[in-house]
Amino acid sequence: MPPTDESTDAGTARATRTDRGPGPGSRAATGLDPGAGTDCEDTLDLRLSDELIALFAGDTGSRPGTAEGTRDGTVEGAPDRSSEGTPAGDDLLDRVGGWGPARTPAGVLLLVPVRPGRDLPLVHRWMNDPAVAEFWELAGPESVVEEHLLRQLDGDGRSVPCLGVLDGTPMSYWEIYRADLDPLARHYPARPHDTGVHLLVGGVADRGRGLGSTLLRAVADQVLDKRPSCARVVAEPDLRNTPSVSAFLSAGFRFSAEVDLPDKRAALMVRDRALRDLL
Repeated sequence: MPPTDESTDAGTARATRTDRGPGPGSRAATGLDPGAGTDCEDTLDLRLSDELIALFAGDTGSRPGTAEGTRDGTVEGAPDRSSEGTPAGDDLLDRVGGWGPARTPAGVLLLVPVRPGRDLPLVHRWMNDPAVAEFWELAGPESVVEEHLLRQLDGDGRSVPCLGVLDGTPMSYWEIYRADLDPLARHYPARPHDTGVHLLVGGVADRGRGLGSTLLRAVADQVLDKRPSCARVVAEPDLRNTPSVSAFLSAGFRFSAEVDLPDKRAALMVRDRALRDLL
């Protein structure tokens, strides 16, 4: 189970992981306590240039070596790498990079698979925000974040790290992963194609105003729309991370159980296909 940060609806600017666990992209080993809950039965300003937006949309031409950028207008170059992109095994998640845009009340969101040579400086900066580091535990030199990303990108595609690009601006980091193929599945009654999400909202200005809930709902619905074999989207935010738990609840997830991970006591959250129009 990889991680997620999202300071959200609780009106706090705290940048907590909306969901983090010991999956293929995680630094922690897994271990959930199957007896930890009774409801486990049915679960868990850089404004991009036109050139970069075209790149995010799937342009295979030459890539500028961009990529740290924020809404304060700063841009720092980063070397490119020829081997980066969506992993070949990404079909385990029905090719996240090709899901296309999702329209939300906050704008148009596009999930763009991470390329470390382009995106590492930005993700690294987010991970070193103390409020984020408290839950993601990936603060430190770029090599720490790079290792975390490459562990997923060099895998079989069961976990795909993405930037969340909202109206052309990269503002969040996501991990979409196969919960049924993750070590998490040993500790809850996983169903085939259960899909997990982790979210980190990068900018302080984007936290604490409900944006995380809006984006979580949009991405969970996109998972269900693009993955017809998936009946449930799951997440496991830290129980201490009240804003994250609240964000999932506001996004149409339901609380299923408390579970124990090696590094946290987690709330197992579930968004069911059968209930998506009711919650």
